[in-house]
Amino acid sequence: MKRLDKSEIIFKVFAYVFLTIFALMCVYPLIYSLSVALSDKAAGDMNSVILWPIKNGHIGLDFKALTAVLTDKMFWLAYCNTLFLTFYGTLVSMIIAVTGAYALSKSRLMWGRGFNFLLTFTMWFSAGLIATYQNFTDLNIKNKYGFIFGLGFNAFNIILLRNGFKGVPSEIEEAATIDGATEFQLLTKIYLPMSKATMATVTMFYALSRWNGYYWAAILLADPTERPLQVYMRDKLETSDDSVDTLNYSETSWQFAMIVCSIIPILILYPQMQKYFAAGVNLGGVKE
Repeated sequence: MKRLDKSEIIFKVFAYVFLTIFALMCVYPLIYSLSVALSDKAAGDMNSVILWPIKNGHIGLDFKALTAVLTDKMFWLAYCNTLFLTFYGTLVSMIIAVTGAYALSKSRLMWGRGFNFLLTFTMWFSAGLIATYQNFTDLNIKNKYGFIFGLGFNAFNIILLRNGFKGVPSEIEEAATIDGATEFQLLTKIYLPMSKATMATVTMFYALSRWNGYYWAAILLADPTERPLQVYMRDKLETSDDSVDTLNYSETSWQFAMIVCSIIPILILYPQMQKYFAAGVNLGGVKE
């Protein structure tokens, strides 16, 4: 084993200390949110929670605020709306991205350079918020279908996926074509299986944007029964609920309980997809 010199030892110690501090800074907001959500009314009202949940002045768990959130029917309706919009929005966006990226990755595509330029052009210039909103209004799609289909296009993700498809060896496609494979078979049997990392990365990008999407959801979804969790939480967090003061839990704990419940799916899925991110971005980001 190679012996490290003094400068390398100092660098490694500094790097580990810095990364440890940075990791703790990233984890602390989550720990704090969970602790406030599981603290009693007095601790929540007085903002006395620092690290651990507090009950009756000591470390302990109080589930009243969390129970109130879990028994809120409107919360779960908004949760279901978010799951619906995220799933189908991601599905539609991936269908558009996969088919578009596959076509644009082919040098034999007629006017391919022009189509690629137009795709890239949309990343530099856009119609703007007012024109986009007017377009939704004129098409009468200010509803969940407008949110799913109208926002289903993203030039950056298509370019990322297109570059990933370009990384598939042409010899494999030629061999499959000689064997009689159709374009659909080439896409589903060769390109998609060989681009798993890029596919997973783009899928997560779309899913996160749909899950966290607030602005257009608040504008397009006027029906309260169709609004996602982000809009529902905004309304609850910005407007104080006077009825909470008469209950046996703190409004602050109740708000943090909503926040904790809302990020559970992301906490479960993100670590599973994280391993694909670096590979997916590298594969899709360096090809021309």
